[in-house]
Amino acid sequence: MSRILVVEDESAIRRVLVKILSEESEAYTVEEAEDGLKGIETIKNNDYDLVLCDIKMPKMDGVEVLEAAKKIKPEIPFIMISGHGDLDTAVGTMRAGAFDYISKPPDLNRLLTAVRNALDRKELVVANKILKKKVSKNYQMVGESKEISAIKNIIEKVAPTDARVLITGSNGTGKELVAHWVHEKSQRSRAPFIEVNCAAIPSELIESELFGHVKGAFTSAVKDRAGKFEAANKGTIFLDEIGDMSLSAQAKVLRALQENKISRVGTDKDIKVDVRVVAATNKNLKKEIEDGKFREDLYHRLAVILIKVPSLNDRRDDIPMLIEHFAKKIASEQGNSPKKFSDKAIKMLKGYDWTGNIRELRNVVERLIILGGTEVTDVDVKSFASK
Repeated sequence: MSRILVVEDESAIRRVLVKILSEESEAYTVEEAEDGLKGIETIKNNDYDLVLCDIKMPKMDGVEVLEAAKKIKPEIPFIMISGHGDLDTAVGTMRAGAFDYISKPPDLNRLLTAVRNALDRKELVVANKILKKKVSKNYQMVGESKEISAIKNIIEKVAPTDARVLITGSNGTGKELVAHWVHEKSQRSRAPFIEVNCAAIPSELIESELFGHVKGAFTSAVKDRAGKFEAANKGTIFLDEIGDMSLSAQAKVLRALQENKISRVGTDKDIKVDVRVVAATNKNLKKEIEDGKFREDLYHRLAVILIKVPSLNDRRDDIPMLIEHFAKKIASEQGNSPKKFSDKAIKMLKGYDWTGNIRELRNVVERLIILGGTEVTDVDVKSFASK
């Protein structure tokens, strides 16, 4: 069923519109509001698939209704109803986000075509929003502890914005999963997600890796090459272990954040980039700043939103769920049925000191599945712990 609201102060036209739409399809539920003020209140309190809205009305005109509705329920398509003198205004409402407009008196075919097209578009918009909320199974954050729930809540609020995010936490805690979540739940999710491990790239090559180079910039630069920032244009760049980045590369990253411009190594030519930066580190950057190893101005640019990922020892209640998740994933990868872990085995694993965090737990679960029997028991875990 499609729910449609007609906002029109002229009762004769309102009745005609309601009659036409109601008779067109049994799938249309048509409601009405006699002025703009009543219309916006009705929209606030109900969910509609389409609004037909007159432009010239008392109390609150159609343009004001459209602007107010777009702030609270931007997914609802609007078809504006215009008199001959309102045509320029009607065209202007298209720029403000209206789906279409029809002139008075309404032409039947024109009206019904616009309604069908608007409802089709609403369905696509809703389906797309649902897809964006479903994060890829490869990057799920498993757990329901208060620590993980708090992180998920932050991501829900931050992801739709372009705010920069700095993720901190020990090795193996899942900082990269947080970065993927931020990207996949954002408006940039269809654009590239480019990951750069700053610790794995030699300091003399990090600038070329990030910003690219021109032919002849250094001995092995035999041709022009784009860097990671260019590759991530319109998307997200994830600077993992940014605490290991050289000071000279930090200066260039700072410029990219300030001006949305980069320049390849070997040239001063500017290249505009539209990139969201998410960074992560296992280091205490404030201590690195005191030691002169990290730029304070870059830190403040990156740390708009701070997310601290807890160690596994600080979220032990999630361990049973993580064990089940890894057991299913490993079984799927190996083409087998998932092995069950006994209650005693799970209890023992919950009490283990996980210095390697999630990464270590995953490896242990895989080892127990491979070496254990049909069911992983506390005896298997004791055997593992003694090694």
